Amino acid sequence: MSRLPPTACLFGARALRDFGDGFVAVLLPVYLLTLGWTPVEVGVVATVSLLGSALMTIGIGMLGARCDRRLLLVFAAGLMVATGLAFSASSDYAALLVIAFVGTINPSAGSVSLFVPIEHAALAREAGDAERTRMFARYSLVGALAAAAGAFAAGLPEAMAHLGLDRLSALRLMFVLYALLGAAGGLLYFRLPRRAPRSPSGEASVLGPSRRIVFRLAALFSLDAFAGGFVVQSLLVLWLFERFGMSLPAAGAFFFASGVLSAFSFPVAAWLSRRIGLVNTMVFTHIPSSAALMLAAVAPTLPVALALLLLRAALSQMDVPTRASYVMAVVTEAERPAAASFTSVPRSLAAAASPALAGALFAAGHQALPLLICGVLKITYDLLLLLQFRDVKPPEER
Repeated sequence: MSRLPPTACLFGARALRDFGDGFVAVLLPVYLLTLGWTPVEVGVVATVSLLGSALMTIGIGMLGARCDRRLLLVFAAGLMVATGLAFSASSDYAALLVIAFVGTINPSAGSVSLFVPIEHAALAREAGDAERTRMFARYSLVGALAAAAGAFAAGLPEAMAHLGLDRLSALRLMFVLYALLGAAGGLLYFRLPRRAPRSPSGEASVLGPSRRIVFRLAALFSLDAFAGGFVVQSLLVLWLFERFGMSLPAAGAFFFASGVLSAFSFPVAAWLSRRIGLVNTMVFTHIPSSAALMLAAVAPTLPVALALLLLRAALSQMDVPTRASYVMAVVTEAERPAAASFTSVPRSLAAAASPALAGALFAAGHQALPLLICGVLKITYDLLLLLQFRDVKPPEER
């Protein structure tokens, strides 16, 4: 049996996982509402999911400095299988909260999971400084296209209903599909070569000389994530349903289109970063996207709101590959798994606090407020990032 290149295995597994995350983020609020839960309870599930993901991510990031990364990724894929099967079999709210906390359900349809630190470290190892940002851009492109296709697939339960299957059973089958995607991803991870993390001293390192810069980045990324938690994709779906009465197939088609726009922004981000730098690319694409979100919050009609949200989608994710590349560039190789973890985990913890707040604001009738809060906080983050890190250059910019 021929061995796939490590990057092909990582890209393939990312595509499978993000396809599943794409439809789960759209279907999660629909599933919970079908079971009879309220918007506040939907927000609590999203919060608990992000909190559990944060704790798992910090654990696996620290283990990544000491353990075979292939086995850690296989374990994570197995957890994805268990999560999908458990979610499909349960109707009890308390049980769903536990599953959301310990599992891999992702309400944001983005790279917020225990897979991230290990995959980022593995990719950075495969690419040199000159290719690192382009590698992360391709990795993000694959994931975003898969997530967009997954969002489009969120309309499948409606198609199943036309074939005579009741809505709840159709939704449960989608979580079974999510589990099958986890199994397929696990097979790809299993084909990765066994490689112990390299350390110049011969000993695994968690965080050493780069500790101060990592903690500063983590604090800023936390502010960004706290803001983003107000409009995680599951809650944006809820907003569109409640504000404009959008249908499930229409929501799936919209998030497919927004996902495609986000995907093709990643190569543009890599190209732009070579000309104006990684930090400038993060900041100067992010601010207009936040402004578009705030305008969408007060849009008078659905078409205007969707147009503004599509503009946001074309710009808001350009910081994803550049941020990942920047973190990997400003730390030593031995610190990379821990750095990815320590910058991802505070993001997850901060993001976990806001979905429940957004759900409560929705329930209280303040439907525009979560989007406005998100926009203001994200612009604040961008300005602080520019002020603190515009002079901290990665190797290729020195």
